[in-house]
Amino acid sequence: MISIPQEIHDGLIAHARQGFPLEVCGILGGTGETVTVAYPMTNTDASNEHFMMEPKEQFAVVKELRASGLSMLAIYHSHPETPARPSEEDIRLALTPQVSYLIVSLADPARPDVKSYRIEQGVVAAEPIAITAEDE
Repeated sequence: MISIPQEIHDGLIAHARQGFPLEVCGILGGTGETVTVAYPMTNTDASNEHFMMEPKEQFAVVKELRASGLSMLAIYHSHPETPARPSEEDIRLALTPQVSYLIVSLADPARPDVKSYRIEQGVVAAEPIAITAEDE
């Protein structure tokens, strides 16, 4: 399970909408299972079908997380026109072990869908998301 504050969850959807029709991406940090910070990243591919994080931004975020005593808990990206499930490419490129992979789908723009998965060695497992209030 991954726990995400409502404000960060809403921010992921806002980021996906802002980047539409292209995919957006980013990193979620925190401790244990609880996300406390989101880092929107630049999708250097500028594509509506795949993403690649800007390497310098990614390195800076990892460095900042370590300096803050936080861990990378999740990598997120959007699917502007398809469901919130990993594509074959998402599975193939899920090379970071022990993190969640969140997908924000805008396939139904009025009802964005956010789902989380664990992907290890090509095996995909759905993961529950707990949305928490700001004061939890």
